[in-house]
Amino acid sequence: MLQIFIFDLSKTTQSVMMRFLITPFFMALLINSSLPAAAQKQFNPPGTPFRPYVFTWHGNAITDGYQWLEDKNTPEVVAWTKAQHDATDKYFEAVYKHIPGLREELTAYIDRDIRSAIRPVADRQFFTMKKKGDKQAKLYTILKGKELMIFDPVKIDPEGKASINGITYTRLGDKAAISVQFSGKEINTVYIIDTKTGKEVAKPIEGLRGFSWCRDEQYAYITVGTKEMLEKQVPLQTWLHKIGDDRKNDKFLIAPADAKNSAGYWDETYSDVTFISEGDFYSNTLKILRPGQKDPVLMYSSEKFKANPEAISNRIWIMTNHEAPNFRLMTADVSKPEFEHWQDFYPEKETVLKDYAVAEKYVFIVDQKDVMRRLFRYDMAGKLLGEVQLPELGNISSVTYYRDSKLLLVSISTFFAPAKVYKLDEETLQWTIYYEEPSPIDTKDLEAKVVFYPSKDGTKVPMFILHKKGIRLDGTNPTLLYGYGGFNIGISVSYAGTTASFIKRGGVYAIAGIRGGDEYGEQWHLDGMMYNKQNTFDDFIAAAEYLIAEKYTQRDKLAIRGGSNGGLLIGAVITQRPDLFKAAVCQVPLLDMIRYHKFLIARYWIPEYGDAETNEADFSNILTYSPLHNIRQGINHPTTLVVAGENDTRVDPLHAKKFVGALQNNPGQINPIMLHMDFDSGHGSGKSTAQQVDELQFVMEFYMNELGMQ
Repeated sequence: MLQIFIFDLSKTTQSVMMRFLITPFFMALLINSSLPAAAQKQFNPPGTPFRPYVFTWHGNAITDGYQWLEDKNTPEVVAWTKAQHDATDKYFEAVYKHIPGLREELTAYIDRDIRSAIRPVADRQFFTMKKKGDKQAKLYTILKGKELMIFDPVKIDPEGKASINGITYTRLGDKAAISVQFSGKEINTVYIIDTKTGKEVAKPIEGLRGFSWCRDEQYAYITVGTKEMLEKQVPLQTWLHKIGDDRKNDKFLIAPADAKNSAGYWDETYSDVTFISEGDFYSNTLKILRPGQKDPVLMYSSEKFKANPEAISNRIWIMTNHEAPNFRLMTADVSKPEFEHWQDFYPEKETVLKDYAVAEKYVFIVDQKDVMRRLFRYDMAGKLLGEVQLPELGNISSVTYYRDSKLLLVSISTFFAPAKVYKLDEETLQWTIYYEEPSPIDTKDLEAKVVFYPSKDGTKVPMFILHKKGIRLDGTNPTLLYGYGGFNIGISVSYAGTTASFIKRGGVYAIAGIRGGDEYGEQWHLDGMMYNKQNTFDDFIAAAEYLIAEKYTQRDKLAIRGGSNGGLLIGAVITQRPDLFKAAVCQVPLLDMIRYHKFLIARYWIPEYGDAETNEADFSNILTYSPLHNIRQGINHPTTLVVAGENDTRVDPLHAKKFVGALQNNPGQINPIMLHMDFDSGHGSGKSTAQQVDELQFVMEFYMNELGMQ
């Protein structure tokens, strides 16, 4: 029987290690630190006791000395967390200097008048706006040419901890269901208001993860996911709720058997059909219910592929990766919705289908070629009419058709200005500015490029690089490398925003399009998940090596950052290549990949990573890269700031706590490993203006100090 330890590395008598995780390279790399000893002595985190907790999976005894940190509610863990956080604050105050002007720049960018594009709903208009000095964004409407504020979350919580997390309008826009989260918990209370007066028309509905109006607008499909359900990993449940009625009268509709799956109902706006979907992250079963039918009809079912439908009149449009890793757009008639009747409208091509919009006469297709997107127009029979030239150099963020308003909107992004929204005439192809936000930052001296570099196995990987014009490639530039690499989420062109403060001070910002994302379709994703997950880490390591080889930077000038799945990335690469980076920012991370699936909503992610508990092959694979289980005794890791939210309902902060405790107990760890907890936030969304400024300043001053940008 194999015995696996998460060691009490503070005890130098411990000598047994996982042999297959130790290489001659790491045995030779005993110490790698450029931090002055005087500075190191100022970091004094509280001790983290090692308490063996043994469990056996697949005949392997696993000893976890930090399992006690998994329960964040015990007084001991609460005290330990606070002490760790305080130790980090004290170290920052003693060692790091404030970057002159940085807080002012961040405040000017975040605390300003920020107004969204107008959202048309039938003949109504809505927008959100956060004025300078506001803690959170508010909802507005336009009536008789006047702007009227109709919902303010700060009235619910004057401290600014309540935030709008979603808005669902009725067909005519006379009512709105506003999802509000508290302290970033992503568990919503839905407030239903009259959009002319802002008055609530029903009691708030608590404990929801989703809300969708039924066609008659007297009822709604609500997806229930309370704090207790999430903690016990009870599958989300969909109920039929009558607006204003007591919840005890709700009718249960559907719930998956396992919390790794989700299920839901929704009524289509422009067709008299109801869709029912159940599946995991990457596959689903679809059913359709037409008027007068008692039982839904099975449209599609797969354990490998996913289909996302919308119905307009009698035609169903389905975007799917069924036997098409670059995706395809298919259609079917409402009267014959079964898969055998589906027809290709836009077959799979060499480029990746990213988005589409069905307008009145034409269909507009967005594809992606080498991380840049293009727009094409087709007739309703699927005939290509030509590429639509964009009104300016940029990348397409979204294309949306508002049917009631006959309004086709296209959002175009660049690195150096906020996204613009254009109105496109579907017939003449004339572009008109619909919404433009003034740029709060002078970026005329900055430039961006896309490069392609070879990974370990020779695969070409794209990377955006942003820097000041006239940069000298002499290996001395402070550089921040960002990555994510998972869940079919890739890199794209977007406004540099607050990162411009780093770049304008001489920094190089690199964004690597590593495998696991969607840069080249579903195959790119598949090549960076499950048993191919190591490709993600290899791609990121190769990005760092490229930046060094091409003289953008050097090891002592290179910091890395990632969050959530990207936090796993950071944890993996600093344990695999601790020699390569000066500093790391690891935010809301997954780090204990052996036990990750046992907490909160993490069962959703089993299709991405696997299940070490029930599948021996998954166990063996995950064990090769799980950051918590790959800390090498005697190895010094880069100075690392681990950031977590105490209210996170996605990634439990236990990952951050266990990893920090284990690394601090490593006798070879010289560089500080610091825990920064946000006690009033979760996975990142919903933060107040002040919280955003504070955290950005904290994180940016960390890596800018580490890179010598004082």
